[in-house]
Amino acid sequence: MKDKARIDSQISKLEEKYKDSGQDLSSYLDGLLYQRYLTYWDYIHLDTLLSLQVPRTYFPDEEIFIMYHQITELYFKLILHEQKQLVDDKSQRVEFFIEKARRINSYFKALISSFSIMIKGMEREQFLQYRMALLPASGFQSAQYRMIEIYATPLENLVHHTERNMFSSENAVEELYEHAYWKKGATDLTTGEKTLTLKQFEYRYTPRLIRIAKQVENSTIYDKYRQLPEKKRHNKELVEALKTLDMNANVNWPLMHMGSAHRYLGKEAGEIEATGGTNWKEYLPPSFQKIVFFPELYTKQELNNWGKQWVDHIFNPDKIRE
Repeated sequence: MKDKARIDSQISKLEEKYKDSGQDLSSYLDGLLYQRYLTYWDYIHLDTLLSLQVPRTYFPDEEIFIMYHQITELYFKLILHEQKQLVDDKSQRVEFFIEKARRINSYFKALISSFSIMIKGMEREQFLQYRMALLPASGFQSAQYRMIEIYATPLENLVHHTERNMFSSENAVEELYEHAYWKKGATDLTTGEKTLTLKQFEYRYTPRLIRIAKQVENSTIYDKYRQLPEKKRHNKELVEALKTLDMNANVNWPLMHMGSAHRYLGKEAGEIEATGGTNWKEYLPPSFQKIVFFPELYTKQELNNWGKQWVDHIFNPDKIRE
């Protein structure tokens, strides 16, 4: 009798759910009756997923290179998934804020700890050959990472540090975007002109990135933090989670790229240019960029010393703090 009562209750709830759809519950039950059983491979589109690796050369390690970058972009999507929830949240519940920040940090930690695949997991000789077939494509063109930055902090905090004191939140989004720090890293090493890599990226993504920046004006994660009541802003767990996020995104993650760049592009006679001509020696070191998502959380000295550990990292990559 209890089972029948439970089933009757469930049927009643289903009838209520579907009553406004234009079809009665019986029609939906027919659909359920005819529906195939779900399989793991269909649910995650496994065959499609495994078909997305299409090397441009015959070097075996190129497939590693492709797969790792695809994995990275999926982690970026996970980070954005959490960031969007924070930006949209109206509750001001500090527990929700902490949970989302910790999730983002867990994704960054997975990325940072897995980057040894890029640093040690490919033959340098293969990389230096197949990379020439990838021109002018570059990891610099990851639009999702730019979105992560835009969701995290107001655009004035992403202006190149040499120009940052000239701008504020009073400037238009388009103007701030034009002076984003990362554009300095995609200039031709000899002429100072925008590289084709940057031109391609801007043509494809500038309208979208500016639209997102306008959507999150006054509601980035940093804005959300500053809008919390003062007592909540001093929550130790929240402050620690946000500072860890800052460190992961703006120090540890770039440091891993520095290690990879030195492993594959460094040489005794000089430096090999990155694909797309990006100026990686100037663009990647966090102490050169001084990008900080949540500057209010640090002392002046901490901000002045931001990213100094990159020197230790170059000489001993094992020193990097997770």
